[in-house]
Amino acid sequence: MKSTLALVVVLLGSLVGAAPASADTPSTPRPAASDKVFTHRCEKYPRYDCGTITVPMDYSRPSGPKLTIAVSRFKATGSARQGVIVFNPGGPGGSGLFDAGAVPASVRAAYDFIGFDPRGVGESSPISCVDPSFFATPAADPTPATEAAKVPFVKRARSYADGCAARSGAELPYINTANTSRDIDEIRKAIGETQISYFGVSYGTYLGAVYGQMFPGSVRRMMLDSSVNADPASVWYQNNLDQDVAFQKRTDIWFDWIGRYDSVFHLGVGGQAVYATYLKARSGLAAKAAGPVGPAELDSIVVNSGYYDINWVSNAKALSAFVTKGDASGLVSYTRANDPATADSENGNAVYTAVECNDARWPRSWSVWNHDNSAVARQAPLETWSNAWMNLPCAFWTSSQPSAMRITGAGLPPILMLQGTQDAATPYQGALRTHQLLPSSRMIIEQGGGSHGLYNSPWVGNTCIDGYATAYWLNGTVPAADVNCAGHPQPNPTASRSNAPRTLNTARHLP
Repeated sequence: MKSTLALVVVLLGSLVGAAPASADTPSTPRPAASDKVFTHRCEKYPRYDCGTITVPMDYSRPSGPKLTIAVSRFKATGSARQGVIVFNPGGPGGSGLFDAGAVPASVRAAYDFIGFDPRGVGESSPISCVDPSFFATPAADPTPATEAAKVPFVKRARSYADGCAARSGAELPYINTANTSRDIDEIRKAIGETQISYFGVSYGTYLGAVYGQMFPGSVRRMMLDSSVNADPASVWYQNNLDQDVAFQKRTDIWFDWIGRYDSVFHLGVGGQAVYATYLKARSGLAAKAAGPVGPAELDSIVVNSGYYDINWVSNAKALSAFVTKGDASGLVSYTRANDPATADSENGNAVYTAVECNDARWPRSWSVWNHDNSAVARQAPLETWSNAWMNLPCAFWTSSQPSAMRITGAGLPPILMLQGTQDAATPYQGALRTHQLLPSSRMIIEQGGGSHGLYNSPWVGNTCIDGYATAYWLNGTVPAADVNCAGHPQPNPTASRSNAPRTLNTARHLP
């Protein structure tokens, strides 16, 4: 640990590109307009101020129907306020109201942290596509054994698209990344800021790239953590196919890790043996579900391990208990904690679908989907078909689908990107492409890192990455070139306590 901290100190000494001292040293007063937006303490999290703004549903008709956007503020705790950070945690479809814990105390001292529910999400004119029971568990096995087994999923996707059109009506075509970017700029104007700093994670990185493309003069600083491939050729159809391959590689690493600790988990020696054990367990659940847990839910637990290695121990122990003792309690606990059949989950899925379907063009022919996903599934069977079924409503979407926005990065200040080389949700090669599209960006790379969302992360804890990121927020400094940080260590199940199964929600709330 000491050597890592020393390395950070040495590396930070070589940073270049800091803003002039006069730009950052004086305290930036909080505009009076801000208090007109944030009118009351938030009921659930009283350390935050809450409020709303109204925005056009359709920006081409500014006098037409309006939407309500819920916003929050965690006031800067220090005297040398630098401005605001607007945050989006990803999704699309994730709530971002109370995530000030995404940055450390030193950054919260310097900035008002602004959160919001994007249009359609949570408290911001929410949309819906189906009754939540549509996602009841156990779900049907998403991996088809025959062509005939695919037919019900195709019908289900068409039914879901029809449900979105019926339930969300006039608002649905306007749920997209470009309009959310316009909403961010309306937030900026409403709170009286000339410029904002922006922090996005996962999908939030694409939102940041689009916002920067549309409003480059409104950006003071921008940090993109675990970046989506923003190339129009990849948004969003190809990105999902690339994600399938990356998740297969990442979960194979997890299986290899389990296989090195057979004395702990008793699931087999070596990754191939563990993978075979998983497939056997999956077949057993297909024949007889364990309460809400069938093969689809088991797959979800495996995919969760692809997201976050902090869950490797608890997820492996849950699988081990089921395989070796017939005890499904760990699998059931995880599934109930991540229940997709709640109103909040249904809303998040509706916005996810709307944004992805409205942002870009998708193949309209099932034969194209079938051909492409069948090819990918041969090398990456774990997630391919469940991912395909999740996105297939876009083939039947009623709204027009434009070409994805071209990203050039023109006019943007220095941008800091953070990326793990084994990230499955936002694969490294795609992040490198976004890096190319944003000429002012520098990338801090976690070599061998596979966890998703790196900065100030309790599930990563990489002081090298955190050092560069915090220096950027506080001083505007970026390295002269991209930087490689050593990856954080894999969990050691012989030295770690077993954590309770965690959800995919990685929000870092402050009470």
